[in-house]
Amino acid sequence: MNLLKKIAVTGLVVWSLPGVLQAQELTAVQTAEQGVQALLTTVAESKQYFMTDRERYFSAIEEVLNSFVDFTAVAEVVMSRFAADATDAQKQQFAGILRNTLTRFYGASLVSYEGQELAFIPSSNANADPRADTVVGMELRGGDTNLRLQYQMFLNANDEWKLKNLSLAGINLGRQYFTQFSALMSKYNNDIDQVLNNWQ
Repeated sequence: MNLLKKIAVTGLVVWSLPGVLQAQELTAVQTAEQGVQALLTTVAESKQYFMTDRERYFSAIEEVLNSFVDFTAVAEVVMSRFAADATDAQKQQFAGILRNTLTRFYGASLVSYEGQELAFIPSSNANADPRADTVVGMELRGGDTNLRLQYQMFLNANDEWKLKNLSLAGINLGRQYFTQFSALMSKYNNDIDQVLNNWQ
């Protein structure tokens, strides 16, 4: 009986390995594509709540973003040179703040999505170091205007591609939020706690 159990467990492990390995071997483009497709599906299914129950809508958006965005890395991008002076607790707190901020910005930007075509723009650094940060460009085409997005992807410690910066309709959110962070640092005499407490 024990032998049969061992064989069964071994079989399950072997059969599940290809899926695990495949998940770890996704390229930056594949990761971004899966994330965006899941996001657009969620927007289409949940946007009915945007006017009646926004917390429900944004909660659905946040759940998808959590699957492919590293918000701690986003926080370090936004903090930029100030990140070296921030504690891990401050970075985690800011990551939570940015998760909330980006969920609402991104969710509100996509609420008008009506099934437009999603086209990926070929990378200009296709022959570069395969482990280097990669910018994945895409465009939602159709309707009155085309919406262009750029995802800056990086490999984390687990060799998984994650998003750490986003440009939406020409707006580099990392740069925009850094300007806000830097202004607050000047206002509050480089007190990071004060900056986080007064982030809007």
